Amino acid sequence: MHVHFLDPYKDGRSLVHRLDARIKLLLVIAFIVTTALMPHGTWPVYIILLAIVLATELVSELGIGFYLKRALLAVPFVLAALPLLVTIPGTPLVQLPFGLAISTPGLERFLSLAFKSWISVQMAILLASTAPFPSLLMAMRALHLPRLLVAIIGLMWRYLFVMVDEALRMMRAREARSSRSELPGLKPGGKVLWRARVTGAMAGSLFLRSLERSDRIYNAMLSRGYDGEVRSLPQPAIRKGEWLALIVGLSLYASLLALSYGL
Repeated sequence: MHVHFLDPYKDGRSLVHRLDARIKLLLVIAFIVTTALMPHGTWPVYIILLAIVLATELVSELGIGFYLKRALLAVPFVLAALPLLVTIPGTPLVQLPFGLAISTPGLERFLSLAFKSWISVQMAILLASTAPFPSLLMAMRALHLPRLLVAIIGLMWRYLFVMVDEALRMMRAREARSSRSELPGLKPGGKVLWRARVTGAMAGSLFLRSLERSDRIYNAMLSRGYDGEVRSLPQPAIRKGEWLALIVGLSLYASLLALSYGL
C-alpha cells in the first residue's frame, strides 16, 4: 500500500493501535474538552493529565520523542496568547518598557493555556498516528456527526495531498528548467523582488491547476455514484473490553474535572 509522506498514521500492533477508532475518537475528544474546561492554575491536575498523555504514548510504542517533536505545532498558536501576560490585572511580577508589567495572574493564565494546548495537541497527534484516516471518517459517521461535515473533512484531507502533489510537480519542472553556475559566489535566480514575483506566479498557477484537477476528480467521483456519503462494510461490534476502556476513561476525566474545580 502506498503511503503519502504527509500521512501521519504509523502502522503498529500496540494496544492503542488495536483499539476501535470509535472509542479512540470519543476518548480523545473527551480529553481535549476536559482539558479546555480545566480552571487555570490547577497544576496538580495538569500533572495527572500529562501523566495520562505520556502513559498512552508509551503504550502506543511510537516513543515519547515522536510526539514531542510534532507537538511543536502548538507553539505558534501559544504565542497568540502572549498579550495575556500584560493585559490581565494583578500583582506586577516583572516591569517592562512603556509602562507595561507582567502580572502574576497573567503569567499563570498564559502558562496554563500553553500547557493545555501542548498536551491537547499531543493527544490529537496520537489519535492521527494510531488510526487510519478512513477509519476516523467511519467513526465520525458512526457517532452520528452530520454527513456534510464528514464529507467536508474527508475531501479537505484528500485535496490537501492533491495540492501537495501539484506543488511538487511544479517545483520539479522549475528545477529541470533552471541552470546553475559553477562560478563561486554567483547564486541562481534574480533579486528578491524577482523571486517574489516568480513565487506569486507559481502560487497562482498552483491554485488554478488544483481547481481544475479538483473538478476532474469530483466529476470522476460523481460518475462512480458518489452522493456525499462515505460508505464501507459494516463495522465490527465494539468489544466488552473497549466499552470498559471508554467508561473508565470518561469517568476518570469527569473525576479530574471535578477535582480541578474543587481545588
